[in-house]
Amino acid sequence: MKLLVYGAGVCGSLFAARMHEAGHDVSLLARGERLTALRRHGVRLAEEGGPAVERVPVPVVEHPDGGYDLITVFVRTHQVDAVLESLAGVQGDVLFLLNWAAGPETLGAVIGHERVLLGFPTTGGTMDGDVVRYRRSSFLTRRVAMPIGEPDGRTTPRLERIVETFRTAGFNAKAEPRMDAWLRTHAAFTAPLGQAVHAAGGPVVLADAPDAVRGMLHLMRQNLAALETPPVPRAFAALRTLPQGLLVAVLRRFLRSPTAVHSGLNDLSPATAAELDRLAEQLRTRHYRANVG
Repeated sequence: MKLLVYGAGVCGSLFAARMHEAGHDVSLLARGERLTALRRHGVRLAEEGGPAVERVPVPVVEHPDGGYDLITVFVRTHQVDAVLESLAGVQGDVLFLLNWAAGPETLGAVIGHERVLLGFPTTGGTMDGDVVRYRRSSFLTRRVAMPIGEPDGRTTPRLERIVETFRTAGFNAKAEPRMDAWLRTHAAFTAPLGQAVHAAGGPVVLADAPDAVRGMLHLMRQNLAALETPPVPRAFAALRTLPQGLLVAVLRRFLRSPTAVHSGLNDLSPATAAELDRLAEQLRTRHYRANVG
């Protein structure tokens, strides 16, 4: 498979490295200082807390070059518009692996509806200089699947081919027939969570502010109630039905956990704030259209 990985942050870098190690023809697109570091050292990987750094010589490019079997996009929500413009004339199916609540139509309107696939990365970690520190594999993380789907929910030959290719590289990919609903459900939870953490100054600080956690939960419930379809996965419906006191206690415990502390929730950068704002805006726009439609 000739593959372009668009975006050289944590998820894109780790994905490109693993696909390269699996023998695929992979190019990793990066810009600025990240491009310079990748050209000098390749993708540098290390387990969280581990001293050993692995170097993977993934080819890097600054612009898309020619055609591809598949382009995977790992960027922040507010960066997608610029990505769409740069891919409009580049051949290849495009799999968007990112936060997105605006639906597939806005993507297909620029690059062609037939090219669009949706998904979400389940890998995670942090940047330590130019080293990607990824979460150590465990029984639980191995069971969390990377969902990928066609916008219309069909199981197509290209979707089956992509899922199988990712699995051979060690990713627990699966076909998700309700990928758009999955992404909207995830945004309904993620946008209030991320914005509350950002406003508080970190997950542990938010955990120590029960009133703020209650406010965050209220926004989550509002978002889930406004969805046009039932939540996907259905377990998110528990946020609307379980007692508030129980949910607040569970959320505060999660915010103090290593999973939260060593995740993107601790990224309080302006880029994170911009992404969360765009994601929340997408939810509001989609809810408005559903109500007036």
